[in-house]
Amino acid sequence: MSDAQNKDCQAAAIRLLSRREHSKKELRRKLLERDFDSLTVDNTLISLKNENLQSDDRFAECYIRSKWNKGIGPVRLRRELCEHGIDDEIINHYLHDHEWRQLAVAVRQKRFGVALPENFEARAKQMRFLQYRGFSTEQINPVMKSDDWESNE
Repeated sequence: MSDAQNKDCQAAAIRLLSRREHSKKELRRKLLERDFDSLTVDNTLISLKNENLQSDDRFAECYIRSKWNKGIGPVRLRRELCEHGIDDEIINHYLHDHEWRQLAVAVRQKRFGVALPENFEARAKQMRFLQYRGFSTEQINPVMKSDDWESNE
């Protein structure tokens, strides 16, 4: 492995990181796709982590904040972060800091309005929507009660 290849790999990684945060797994995949050898990529990733230029913690925090703003719940976020190679400890730390029930209420109201569903089919449709968005049954059930809706008008 040459110094030129190390510098090229480092420069490519920094260019990627300058656009947005990347998980270690994601950054590794992208560098390997650019035909850098595995050893060079691994050394670059270690160097970037030591210099605090790449951080799975920062990636998780930014990713969760971005998805929170789009109304994505914790079940879906956990799955997506696992796919990015983020450790469970980091995921648990950042998912714990949010009020998911409040977000579920806001997401449901944005999509369907404040009014209660008039029948079982409408209620089931709204619950499926919230499940798709990544909310658990424990978070959805309280949201589907009328007193929650009246307090958030």
